[in-house]
Amino acid sequence: MPRISPTEFYALPLRVHSFLADVPLHDVWAVDLPAHRDGVTLSEFLRRVTSQDEINRLPPVARALFRLRFFLGRIFRLEGEPKDALAASFGSRLTAEDRARSFVVSGTPEGLFRVVYRFENEQLLEIQNRTVHAAALSALAKRADSYRFYFAVYVRQRTWITPFYMGLIDPFRRWIIYPALLKKIRATWDQNILAENSPFDSPPKKP
Repeated sequence: MPRISPTEFYALPLRVHSFLADVPLHDVWAVDLPAHRDGVTLSEFLRRVTSQDEINRLPPVARALFRLRFFLGRIFRLEGEPKDALAASFGSRLTAEDRARSFVVSGTPEGLFRVVYRFENEQLLEIQNRTVHAAALSALAKRADSYRFYFAVYVRQRTWITPFYMGLIDPFRRWIIYPALLKKIRATWDQNILAENSPFDSPPKKP
C-alpha cells in the first residue's frame, strides 16, 4: 500500500488542490482496486461501507495503537476542539457551488472527523484538537482496467506541539495504521463490489 509521489496526486483534477492550496500536504497514499464493475463512484462506495465500528475491524496492532492514542488523549485532554474551531474550519471556505455539489452537509460528524465536503469521487474530512488541524482527502479515479483509491493527509500547524506530535506518530502512522486502513479498503471493495450483483443505488439527493 505505497506512498506515492505528490506529482501524481497533483495531476488529478481534484477540488482540494485549490481548496487547500495554503495547507501543507503531509503525505499521499494510493491503492489499486480491481474493476469488478464499471460506474462505481467514491460517494456510492462510502455509503455502502462506512461503519461506526471501523477501528474494531482493524488488525490487533492497529487497534492497540488507536486505543493507546485515545487513552493518552483523555489523560492529557488532547481531543477537545478549540474554541475557534467553527471559524477556523475548512468548511468556511466552501463556495455556494461546493455546497450544492456536496452529498453531505459540511460539519456532519464522521467518526473522529467532520465532513467538509463529499463529492461524487472526492471527500474531504477534517479534525481539530489541541495538537493539529488536519484534513484527510479520499478520492477515486478510474483507470484503464482498474480504479485507484487515493488517500492524502494535510496538516496545518496549530501550536508549537504540532511538528513534534507528527514526528512522534509518523512511524506508527506510515508503517502500521495507514497500511492497515488501505488494506481494509481493498478487502471491503472486493467484498462489496464483487458480491453485489445489482448496480449501485442512485446517488442520494443533495441537501
